[in-house]
Amino acid sequence: MHYVEIYYIEIKYVIHLILYIKGNYMKLQKLLSYTRRAIDCYSMIDDGDKIAVGISGGKDSLTLLYALAELRRFYPHKYELIAITVDLGFDNFNTNKVKTLCDNLNVPYYVVKTEIYDVVFNVRKEKNPCSLCAKMRKGALNDKISELGCNKVAYAHHKDDFIDTFLMSLLYEGRIHTFSPKTYLDRSELMVIRPLMYVSEGEVVSFEHEMDLPVIKSPCPADGNTKREYANITIKRLEEETPNCKNRIFAAIERGNIPGWPTKIEHPRITNKTN
Repeated sequence: MHYVEIYYIEIKYVIHLILYIKGNYMKLQKLLSYTRRAIDCYSMIDDGDKIAVGISGGKDSLTLLYALAELRRFYPHKYELIAITVDLGFDNFNTNKVKTLCDNLNVPYYVVKTEIYDVVFNVRKEKNPCSLCAKMRKGALNDKISELGCNKVAYAHHKDDFIDTFLMSLLYEGRIHTFSPKTYLDRSELMVIRPLMYVSEGEVVSFEHEMDLPVIKSPCPADGNTKREYANITIKRLEEETPNCKNRIFAAIERGNIPGWPTKIEHPRITNKTN
């Protein structure tokens, strides 16, 4: 065995050990349990659904893809799954390894070529590019989803994203708001679902390392310099000062009667058996 391989294995072991100590160690069975819990509690999937997963190449979307692909094997409601990547036009954005993963999971994979990067950074020269980029990216994604005949799209927002968005809404908008577990988009006639809502960011990181997911590093020049990143850092600081505050904030979100938040089924499997 080469020294590089030994070094990689040792680093991977150390990462797993740290995540285990912090309570974030995540294997497939645990991921599927959390994912199914979200889907059942908020009735995210029905028989005959054709669900698109937007694949950015990051750890979150690849984890979601893996979870939904594996869940198909035993979930009582049968559904189709496809994966779509919107290529923003960055140089050296290689999706070959993602394609291999999709093939291994038996999920059809599509790449939508765009010039969004050029429009946002070179033509428009946006000082705050994230909003326009997200709008154009979602437009391109939704167009492909509609073309493929999907009725639902799964976004890879995890528990920390819900909490960060909640804090951002308080700080920058002065309102009580965050992502909803599921949202119907009237204009595109699509249902958005967020099956990773009970999975923490640390658990996603653990699963990425456990499964050696083919993560594509974001080439975006604005990556890491956003209000969301600030909110994420702030929440992490609060968690260090007040342990378990993230879980309490998330529990408050679920119980908070936020406008548009769907009704939660507290014991979905029992409820389904009695219906």
